[in-house]
Amino acid sequence: MHAVSPTVAPDLNAVLAALTAGIRATLGEVLLAVYLQGSWALGDADAYSDVDWLAVVARPLSAGEIAALEDLHRRLYALPSPWAQHLEGSYAPLDSIRADDPARTPWPYLDNGSQELVPSDHDNTRVVRWTLYECGVALWGPAPRTLIAPVPADALRAEVLATMASWGRDLLADPAPLDNRWYQAFAVLWYCRALHTLETGRVTSKRAAVEWAMEALEAPWAGLIARAWAKRPNTWANVHLAADPDEAAETHAFIGYAVERVRQADRRPEE
Repeated sequence: MHAVSPTVAPDLNAVLAALTAGIRATLGEVLLAVYLQGSWALGDADAYSDVDWLAVVARPLSAGEIAALEDLHRRLYALPSPWAQHLEGSYAPLDSIRADDPARTPWPYLDNGSQELVPSDHDNTRVVRWTLYECGVALWGPAPRTLIAPVPADALRAEVLATMASWGRDLLADPAPLDNRWYQAFAVLWYCRALHTLETGRVTSKRAAVEWAMEALEAPWAGLIARAWAKRPNTWANVHLAADPDEAAETHAFIGYAVERVRQADRRPEE
C-alpha cells in the first residue's frame, strides 16, 4: 500500500515518489516500508519545512547497500525541485524501531541538505516513534501501526524532559550557540514544542506549539516567540547571520524559565 498524494504539494509528492522508488530498487526485499513523518505527517508543514521520512529495513544495512543508497541520494539531490535538497531521514532496522530502544542505536541518517549517510541516533527517539504511530503516512508498505508499538505519554514526556534538562544545562552554562540567528530562533521554537508535549503527552507541529505557547505561557515571552516564528521564512540565510544580542539574551532567559517551570510543576497533567 502507498499514499498516492501524501501531501498537498504536487512537486513534493513527485520527489517522495522518486525517493520511494529509488529505495525500493536499491534494497529490494530488505525494505519493509517507507514513511513520511515530522511536520508533513503532523499536518502543519509549510514551504519552509524540511521533509522528514523514515525507511524501515529488515536488518542492519551492509556497507555496499549504504554506498548504493548514497548514490541514490546524490541523484535525488540533483532533481529540479527545492524539496529534493531538504530530505531528512533514516534507515531503521525493524528490531530497533519496533519498540523503545534505550541504547539509542545509530542508524544510517541523511541530514537536511546532505547527500551522505552517517551513523546517527537523530531519529531513534520516542518523539519519532510517537509521530510515526499516531500520524505517520505510508509512502510504501503497511500502515505504521503494524510495525511500530505505541509510545506511552509518560515515556514521551520523560524523553522530552531529559532533553530539555540536558540541552538547557549546556546552554545556560554556555549561551554562545545562541549568538547564531538560526540557532536562537530554533531554540525558542523547540522549547515551545517541548513544553507543549509535557503539558499534553503528545507531539505537535511548530506552528501549533507556537499558538499554544502564546496563550499558555506568561505574557513576557509572547514577543520573543512571535519573532522566532517570523524568522522561519529566512531559515537558510539565518544560518550564516549573527543573532541580535538582546534576542540571544532573552532566549537564554526563556530557556531558564522553561527549565524552572518544569522543576516547579507540582504534578503532570492526568491523561
